[in-house]
Amino acid sequence: MESIPSREPTAPVELPPKYYLDYFLFLVKFVEKLYGDILNKDEKKFIRDFRALSEDAQCLFVRFSNRRGMFFRTGKLKYSEIEDIPAALYELEDQGFIKELNPQHEPYALEVLNLFTKEEWLKLAPPTELSLKPLKKPDLVRYLNHTYTFELLVNQIHTINASDAFSETVIKVGFEVEMMMLKFLFFGNRHADMTEFVVRDLGKVNFERYRDDAYTARFPTRRDAEDKLMVSLTAEQFYEMQEAATPPEEIFDWFMNWQASIHALGEVAQPGYIKLINRIGAYLERQKLPEQALTVYQLTDHIPSRERRVRLLHRMGFLEEAIALCEVIAQDPQNADERFFALDFQEKIANSKKKVKKSVTRFLQDSKSVQIPVGFKYRVEQGVVEHFINTGRVAVHAENYPWRGLFGLIFWDIIYDTNVQAIHHPLQRMPSDFYQPDFYRKRVTQIRQRLSELETSEKIAQILESTFIEKFGIANVLVDWNEVLLELVKLMVLNLTPMQLRAILLEMATNLRENTRGFPDLMVWDENGLELIEVKSPTDHLSSQQLHWMHFMADLGVKASVLRVEWKNPVEPTDSPEI
Repeated sequence: MESIPSREPTAPVELPPKYYLDYFLFLVKFVEKLYGDILNKDEKKFIRDFRALSEDAQCLFVRFSNRRGMFFRTGKLKYSEIEDIPAALYELEDQGFIKELNPQHEPYALEVLNLFTKEEWLKLAPPTELSLKPLKKPDLVRYLNHTYTFELLVNQIHTINASDAFSETVIKVGFEVEMMMLKFLFFGNRHADMTEFVVRDLGKVNFERYRDDAYTARFPTRRDAEDKLMVSLTAEQFYEMQEAATPPEEIFDWFMNWQASIHALGEVAQPGYIKLINRIGAYLERQKLPEQALTVYQLTDHIPSRERRVRLLHRMGFLEEAIALCEVIAQDPQNADERFFALDFQEKIANSKKKVKKSVTRFLQDSKSVQIPVGFKYRVEQGVVEHFINTGRVAVHAENYPWRGLFGLIFWDIIYDTNVQAIHHPLQRMPSDFYQPDFYRKRVTQIRQRLSELETSEKIAQILESTFIEKFGIANVLVDWNEVLLELVKLMVLNLTPMQLRAILLEMATNLRENTRGFPDLMVWDENGLELIEVKSPTDHLSSQQLHWMHFMADLGVKASVLRVEWKNPVEPTDSPEI
């Protein structure tokens, strides 16, 4: 049998001085190859002009683009690998890649003002009879922004910067739109950035490797890319409005006007749009604006929108509408939350004169209990593990970890199959459709074929072990690499029948977002077999997804149960009686 790969520490990796330029040039070349047909003339011109720059100017521009913000103080620039920073700055300005700060940059006033410290602004600020020193920096910046024109503040910066105290220039980096689109086309989202290259090359993450011709475009058309980017930027604007304490009524009006002005979004942009709808609906609910929240939730039927609409309709007195929508949910629930909500809510309406317990509450209250020392109050699962160990059984706190690992190892090649066209760049940790309904639909034939091959426990163990050894350490969103993972998944294989394992894996595959969570906390076993235990403290609740797996395991004949914990106070020692 092959041995498990060792995890010996490796020598630290030292990146070359201009590593960031290599990464950016790779990104540009990659985007040109995959998206050359949808790049606009401004993006193509930017690429041509960038390549015409000297290496030092290219380095400095990429340094700027990889940092937060668009404005920089030239006196603060220190990059040892760039031989002549002043010359690079001159070239960038001459070629239109940067501009000196001027009054036209007023839309970015706060960013510019925040470039300077409070102490610097006490020297830079126009003369005033007021004492600005007691103000904290955020208050000082707000005062300056509201008291003086931006042009006056810019002139102050230019005037005093000419003195010995501030011998520097403030510049704005250009081509931010083109840079944003190039990075967005490469990564496919606004969350990832160039540090992903660093993470890979430092050995922090080992990505799956593909042939150079295996990557496919995330965005088939320019409109697909622009739609997804627009939704991402709108989500960012929503968060910024919350941070700025914008009145919720204004946020509602802003969002409804925005969504009414957009065209029908393409398939790629839909998941982000749906997520934004539900987040704004939830925000409006928290702000005690039920009518506005209901209006927003009505823009989608995707979870949790329908449940929230039922609750709002019921709260607002629209009982018939609430019942009707609840019946629709009951006929075709999208997940366990919807399934049990529909059952419970219909019972609640039918028995309006008495208090009705939720399905999860009834199941929890009907479960067995165990007494655990109160010292385990903040590590309740460990307390139950020790309880089982004291009874002669073996127990581990595993939760979702081994089940996700089981799925990731069994279906590894199917998950990352490039023929499905869900792999779009070499730093991708999971296929782009991984948590979408399309994941199963696109791979149903392969998944069912693999399941049919899991005929015996020996065959399943063989697939698990060979994949574990071959792929050890490679990033997989379901596989948390740990030496005990192989031991735990093989334990499940030994104690569950191939039929039971196939059924669990198929259930996970049909809805990866929901069904890769909610598994019982503990795996407990002895010579009589394996049992799955969900541990609940006196203040804990059972989730719908956990109840789903309890029912599912019971139907399969897998031992699974909920165990309620009751605290056992330690016995105080008593003094021995005197003789």
